[in-house]
Amino acid sequence: MLQSPSPPRTLVLGSTSRYRRELLARLGLPFEVAAPAVDETPLANEAPRALALRLALAKAHAVAAAHPQAVVIGSDQVADLAGEPLGKPGNHERATAQLRRMRGQTVVFQTAVAVVCQATGFEQVDLAPVRVRFRALNDAEIERYLRAEQPYDCAGSAKSEGLGIALLDAIDSDDPTALIGLPLIRTCRMLRAAGLVLP
Repeated sequence: MLQSPSPPRTLVLGSTSRYRRELLARLGLPFEVAAPAVDETPLANEAPRALALRLALAKAHAVAAAHPQAVVIGSDQVADLAGEPLGKPGNHERATAQLRRMRGQTVVFQTAVAVVCQATGFEQVDLAPVRVRFRALNDAEIERYLRAEQPYDCAGSAKSEGLGIALLDAIDSDDPTALIGLPLIRTCRMLRAAGLVLP
C-alpha cells in the first residue's frame, strides 16, 4: 500500500522585524511569524560575530519550542565597529552618537541566520558578514539623515535600503540582503537542506 506523501512543514519566522518579514516574503513561501522571547544582552567579552550567531540560534530554538513540527528561522544582526558591538540605537541621541563614531570607518554588519526543526532534529546556523565603509559624514549630514529616516530600530542606525545608502562609500558582501537583516542566499540553502521546496 502506497503511503501518501507527508504534508509540507509549516515555515515560521522567529522575528518581529518587518524588514525580515518583507525579505522572507520575496521567496513566495507561506510562513507564519512568531516573536522569540530571548534576552539579547551580550555576554562578557562576547565578540559581535559570536553574539549574532548565538542569538540567531537562540531565537530559532525559542520559537521551535512552541512550534516543534515547523521549520523555524531565527536571525540576528550586530554592527561590529573594531570588535565592539553596536545594537539598535532606540532614539535620536544614541543614533547620532553611533553615526559620529562610524563616520570614515569600516563597520562589519554581522548577520547570522539559523534554521531549526525540532521534529527532525535539523539545525544549521551561518554568518553573512557585510563590510560597510562610511563616508566622512559631517554633523549636519547626520542630523538631516536621522530626521528624514529615523532608523532607530536598525543596528548601527544605518538603513541601507532607504536613505542610509547615501551615508556609504562602499558595501562588500556575498549575500546582499544580509545588510537589510536576513541573508536570503544562506536562508534558501538552509531551507532546502531542511526539506522545503524552493524555486
